[in-house]
Amino acid sequence: MTAHALETVGLVKRFGALTVADSIDFRLDPGARHALIGPNGAGKTTFINLIAGRLAPSSGQVRLGGQDVTGLSEAGRVRRGLGRTFQINALFPDLTVLETVSLATGERAGTAGTMLRLFGHARGPIEEAHVLLERLGLADDAAARVGALPYGKQRLVEIAIALALRPKVLLLDEPAAGVPKAESGIILDVIAGLPQEIAVLMIEHDMDLVFRFASRITVLARGAILAEGTPAEIAADPAVRDVYLGERARHD
Repeated sequence: MTAHALETVGLVKRFGALTVADSIDFRLDPGARHALIGPNGAGKTTFINLIAGRLAPSSGQVRLGGQDVTGLSEAGRVRRGLGRTFQINALFPDLTVLETVSLATGERAGTAGTMLRLFGHARGPIEEAHVLLERLGLADDAAARVGALPYGKQRLVEIAIALALRPKVLLLDEPAAGVPKAESGIILDVIAGLPQEIAVLMIEHDMDLVFRFASRITVLARGAILAEGTPAEIAADPAVRDVYLGERARHD
């Protein structure tokens, strides 16, 4: 039996008397395209931070490929195949796109410490970065400063960095946040074109994006799973409509 790509078992996080993750049991299969939705304050980013190792749980487990990684650091989980992007990007604006992605490929290869000093000689990581940029439609921007790119392309650079680490599980925290509506489709096309062996869990408020991307959706409310199912099941769920989708869903 194939292990789940990602699993949480009884995951709890408390800040004093406040419970922000309440016994969350969650499974992500290899190659899944899964969305995580919920109202503001539902605990979505907290849950992602628990998975990624940015927060330590009060109790429960996080497993990658069937292995318990609860005690591992963020970096340790990355080495086990977990990649992530953030709701607000934290890119280095003065580096070029190629330098930025090459540092990520070099980090995975263990050469990032010398790459800025010997950038022209780091052939392997640079060639790999070029391949990633081509795949994500960023090849023409390789020499551009990251800070000079439109925001939608900056989000694509973030995805390129995550892919450079060759993840088995990719966490996308609102990849279209702050991106003009006209550019969000480009991001979705890139996400849809990711290698099938990568399991993707995406947090997103744009429901059009969610229903176009996901084959399965989990709804969080007050730190607990309210519902999980196919897009059609979630759209028809009365509890989800009342708590999250609201009037818009009633009129769709």
